[in-house]
Amino acid sequence: MSEPATPAPAAATPPTIRRDGTVLGFDVGSRRIGVAIGSSFGTHARAIAVVDVHGNGPDWTAVERLIKEWRPDGLVVGDPLTLDGQDQPNRKRAQGFARQLRERFKLPVVLVDERSSSVEAARRFAVERAEGRKRRRDAAALDAVAAAVIIERWLSSPDDATPVS
Repeated sequence: MSEPATPAPAAATPPTIRRDGTVLGFDVGSRRIGVAIGSSFGTHARAIAVVDVHGNGPDWTAVERLIKEWRPDGLVVGDPLTLDGQDQPNRKRAQGFARQLRERFKLPVVLVDERSSSVEAARRFAVERAEGRKRRRDAAALDAVAAAVIIERWLSSPDDATPVS
């Protein structure tokens, strides 16, 4: 009599971000990474930092410091696509960064469509500048504002995000 066949193990499902949790969002660029914080308790996110990118990659010490300070339940990374949904040159960099975040910090990580997030961030900055709440020197934080836009997109449609395994 033969042994019953053992079923093949199911593919591991990446962990999801708690819907009632806090997230850090990242807008990945070739020179800087904007960082923002957001929570499901609101619909808005807040720009908090800009992390430098050097020849050998992101300043991981700065990223680790932010994760220790804010203790997020998950991480949201902007997925750069063209307006017609095709790959942009920066997409591989963003996806690689997302995978490294997952490996280094063992937190759930998702990719969120970031199309036009930089345009929205620039619009918000212009409005705040016109209202006297921002100055020209604050433009360096524009990448962090784009990260806030990315988080807000995730907050409004978390099921549209792509989990990183």
